[in-house]
Amino acid sequence: MTNRGLSTRMSEPLLSFVVPLHNTGDSIPALLDAFRRETIEDSWELVLVDDGSVDGTFERARSLTSDFPAPVTLVELARNFGEHAAVLEAWRHARGRFIVNLDDDMQNPVSEALKLLRHLRESGAEVVYSQYTEKKHSWPRNLGSRVMNCCATFLLGKPRDLYLSSFRAVRHELARRITGHRGPYPHIDGLILGATNRIATLQVEHAERMGGKSGYTPRKLVRLALSLLFDFSIMPLRVAGVLGLVLCAGGAAILAEVVVETLFFGRQQAGWGSLMGALAIFSGAQLLILGVMGEYVGRAFMTVSGKPQSLVRSVVNQPLKTT
Repeated sequence: MTNRGLSTRMSEPLLSFVVPLHNTGDSIPALLDAFRRETIEDSWELVLVDDGSVDGTFERARSLTSDFPAPVTLVELARNFGEHAAVLEAWRHARGRFIVNLDDDMQNPVSEALKLLRHLRESGAEVVYSQYTEKKHSWPRNLGSRVMNCCATFLLGKPRDLYLSSFRAVRHELARRITGHRGPYPHIDGLILGATNRIATLQVEHAERMGGKSGYTPRKLVRLALSLLFDFSIMPLRVAGVLGLVLCAGGAAILAEVVVETLFFGRQQAGWGSLMGALAIFSGAQLLILGVMGEYVGRAFMTVSGKPQSLVRSVVNQPLKTT
């Protein structure tokens, strides 16, 4: 190894704390103070990604980190691309051997992040997921998380006892394998489950939200579920195929019943209600199958046409100030 390479390697921090920001605004001072108050013995850095905020979050973060006690990398995205795209962009800029991502709402204390990093370093795992002793999210988000975890178990073969939390720590090597993905509909947990089986969990505390409200609206939760559903499995196509076979068998059974009835009992008066009901079921099933196929085709088209996963407007590196 050359002297230059050795010097670069020694200058890299051991730990990287990644925080995606979206309209964080007045909560930024409290977020930065939480890091200032914590005693972190190893070398570390902070990577902040502004995910298209419209309240001046990036400018405020830039001014408040000018005297931060660790190197800071500020990444500004051109618009809002979603948490998963923002975290992947942050991982591309993270230099630490061990990376942990936290939410900007202070529900993931820095002390608990250090526990995740310690467990990651001491174990042979490539990723450590947090398991909350008590979740402090709102009930719609908790419900969405349960649905997402059930989908991941069914579609991706996720262990049933593994909870896919957004509060996770990963090794640098795993992050590099995952950030090579440039698809327009990223889902970090789906990428992790497809990239490693060295997964560990750790029970941590979940704090109350400091202020504001969650950016995960029902619409965004549905879009995230669709990304997991259609981008990492062909199971929906198989389910649509099974549904088609079941309906074909049902139609054949109904036709056979009509033939038998006609041969043995004569032609009966047709029932308008049953006819319309059968038509509605079969027509709806056909539209459902076409919709599933269209979703796959549409996502493939967006990927081939080069729809960006994220676009970076600017990157600001705030080095550690030495006196």
